[in-house]
Formats: sequence, structure tokens, C-alpha cells
Amino acid sequence: MLRYIESSKLPTRWGTFDIHGFEDPFKGKEHIAITMGDCGSGEPLLTRIHSECLTGDALGSLRCDCGEQLHEAMKRISEEGRGAILYLRQEGRGIGLVNKIRAYNLQDEGADTVEANERLGFGADMRDYSICEPMLAHLGVKKVQLMTNNPRKINALIELGIDVVERKPLQADSNPHNVQYLSTKAGKLGHLFEDLSE
Repeated sequence: MLRYIESSKLPTRWGTFDIHGFEDPFKGKEHIAITMGDCGSGEPLLTRIHSECLTGDALGSLRCDCGEQLHEAMKRISEEGRGAILYLRQEGRGIGLVNKIRAYNLQDEGADTVEANERLGFGADMRDYSICEPMLAHLGVKKVQLMTNNPRKINALIELGIDVVERKPLQADSNPHNVQYLSTKAGKLGHLFEDLSE
């Protein structure tokens, strides 16, 4: 069972958030939520579920849209004055960092992201969103306005009993390095994008 550990302040360029640490002792993973404002008021909360992407979030990789989505979500929450980001430790759609680098190599040879994962013996998307429910429950959240392009996240939260009252698109710009990645997300994983022109 997911355990809450501790909270603290997190000053950022988008304002001061609260950061909350959680531990999943069975999987040996630590997860965080960053929040701003009163999350437990009962009103729908602007929320982002974000899976860890070291290459995109911290290193500025142009191969994906992860870092841009994370930063845009933080900016929107700051502008709203209220919201939450659940930051889940499931790198590379759940296959891990080193396997993601292996998948990158296969992509360099012509595979798309789904094909690369499958050639390594994984599913197209191995992520598990079940830990979102206890994290949101700890924060007092029952209704969300979900910032996502991924219908699977919406369906996962609904199945967990979370009321997704609205989807807020969160689309980053495409570039020559990620246009195939984004096209694969749309074509094979059902992500909802408006335009994928470079």
C-alpha cells in the first residue's frame, strides 16, 4: 500500500508549491505530488498525471514532449492558483531508464516508440495509474480537470472512482526530433492532438 512520508515547500520559477513524498514499499518506488492552493475544497482540481522522464524533464531532450508538458502544467497551476501534479516514477512508459535508452537506439535505426518497446519484449505502454487514487485521496481530491492528451489516463482515473469533469489539452510544439514520436502516440496509442506539423 502506498505510504505518505512527508511534505515541504518547493519554490520554483512558477511560484511556491507544496511537495509531498510517497513510498510504494512493494515496488520499491518513491512518487511525489506537487500542489498549490486548497486541493481539498471539493471543487474540481486542475490536475496533471506525469510519468517521470529524466531525459525530457531534466535534460531538455527534444525526442519527446514530456518536459514541455510538465512545465506548462506548472505554469497553468500557478496562473490558476490551485492544482496538483502527480509525478510518478515510471520512466519510459514503465520500462525504465536504461531500457528507454535501448529503445532510443532502436528508434535511431527506424523503429517507432511502440515497435521499439515491443522488440525489447515490453508492451507499448507498461504504466500503472492505480497509485493515483491513494495520492489524490491523501490530498482530498475527488474531482479533477485533467491536463492530458491521453484517453488512457482519463479511463484509468474513472475506473479508480475519480470524477474527471473535464479534459484540458496539454500539447507541446512538435519539432523534427519528436514529430514521429508524437505521430505514433496519436496513431497507435490514441493520444488526442490538434496538429502535428513541424
